[in-house]
Amino acid sequence: MSIEILDSNDINRAIRRMAHEIIEKNKGMSNLCLVGIQKGGVILAERLASQIESIEGGNIQVGKLDITLYRDDLNTKEEQPVVKRTEIPCSIDDKTVILVDDVLFTGRSIRAAMDALIDFGRPAYIQLAVLIDRGHRELPIRADYAGKNIPTSFNDLVQVNLEKENNKDKVVLISEQ
Repeated sequence: MSIEILDSNDINRAIRRMAHEIIEKNKGMSNLCLVGIQKGGVILAERLASQIESIEGGNIQVGKLDITLYRDDLNTKEEQPVVKRTEIPCSIDDKTVILVDDVLFTGRSIRAAMDALIDFGRPAYIQLAVLIDRGHRELPIRADYAGKNIPTSFNDLVQVNLEKENNKDKVVLISEQ
C-alpha cells in the first residue's frame, strides 16, 4: 500500500519554512555553506539555498557530498556501489555547514556524511536539514531542521521524488500492510 504524504505544494512550503528557520537560527546567511548528500540531498540543498537567497539576498555556496566509501555497510552489499562526484565549492573551515539529506532514518548515512565532510576541513558547526524525519535512530543523531516528521514502521519505505525541472515532486510512504 502506498500513500502520498506530501505533494509539490507541501514540499515547497516545507522548504520555505526550513529556509526561514536556518536564517533565524544562524542570524542570517553569512558564514553558511549548504552541502547536499548525493543524491536526494543535493536537489534539496539547491532549493534551500535558492529560498535563503531570495529571503536574504546574496549568494550561498552549495556543495555535493558522496558518502559511498564512508558507509559502514559496504562489506554487506552484494553489488559494488557506484561512487558519485563530491564537489565542495568553498573552504568549510570555521563555517557553519548545513548538511542536507532527503530522509533521516537510522542516522548511519549522516554519520558517514560527517566523516566525509571532516576530510574537507574543520567546520565551526555542522547542522542537519532533512525533508523527512521518519524516526528509528540507531545512532544519537537528530535533525536541526525537518520538513516533516513521519511516524513509520521500521520496514516501511519513504520514497522522495524531487524533480529538478518539472513540478512533479512528492513523498510517498510505501507500507507492507
